[in-house]
Amino acid sequence: MPAAIMPLRHFLLALAVVAIWGTNFVVIKFALGHLPPLLFAALRFGLVLFPALFFLARPAVPLGNLALYGLLIGVGQFGLLYVAMYGHISPGLASLVIQVQVFFTIGLSMRLAGERVRMFQWFALLLASAGIAIIILHTDGSTTPLGLLLVLLAALAWAGGNIAAKQGAPANILAYVVWSSAFAVPPLIALSLWVEGREAISAALRAADAATWAAVAWQSWGNSLFGYAAWGWLLARHPAATITPLALLVPVFGMGGAALMLNEALPPWKLAAAALVMAGLAINLLWPRLRAALA
Repeated sequence: MPAAIMPLRHFLLALAVVAIWGTNFVVIKFALGHLPPLLFAALRFGLVLFPALFFLARPAVPLGNLALYGLLIGVGQFGLLYVAMYGHISPGLASLVIQVQVFFTIGLSMRLAGERVRMFQWFALLLASAGIAIIILHTDGSTTPLGLLLVLLAALAWAGGNIAAKQGAPANILAYVVWSSAFAVPPLIALSLWVEGREAISAALRAADAATWAAVAWQSWGNSLFGYAAWGWLLARHPAATITPLALLVPVFGMGGAALMLNEALPPWKLAAAALVMAGLAINLLWPRLRAALA
């Protein structure tokens, strides 16, 4: 069987992963109704770290690289994303805007490694930027300029994490995610104590019910541990060109899940913005493969 053809069960597993990653923004919104954002982030990465730490050997990468990845992803990406979603941006738009990390990653690679940006990438960036511009022009009570800025900064931190992971080149990405969380939890706890305060933290922990803890566990074990493990398992068995395009469905599930479960409106401007951003992402990911196939 050709390597590019996935068995149905493998395709369904990949679809389950992107569905989890997309609808996860709805889970985030639910949890933020019960927990302050920085505390929520600390709990999430605490559960990523324990008890998996005792079952996965430390990856053979420098501690500095682990610390950099943990800070960028834990504090930068998710800390900022949770703060943004704490009343400053809707889940559907957050799931879309965060995907511009692709272009930030390209920019950082160009800056740090001297990689050349090709013409199709500039065109893809132009399309995605037009979509972000539409969102900026339509900020309202559910999406504010501050929320949009925070998600863009979260995307930049995610891009930095991508560069750190590329430099570290871990053999086991799941172990890398788990061990790097050790460097995310302490600063998140410190920031929560400083910004949110002991009283708010104590009140939130006392009021947390089973559904709240289920949301935290879903973030940690479903989104991080299962998601990374399953995605890595699939990448080990199929070409990246077969697996990675499915990640384009993450904002589709994100916006669709927010519309179905949270009644988030999908006016024409939001659909147009999503189409432009998704078109940019698709061109950046698929154009080289299409050109190679045509050649």
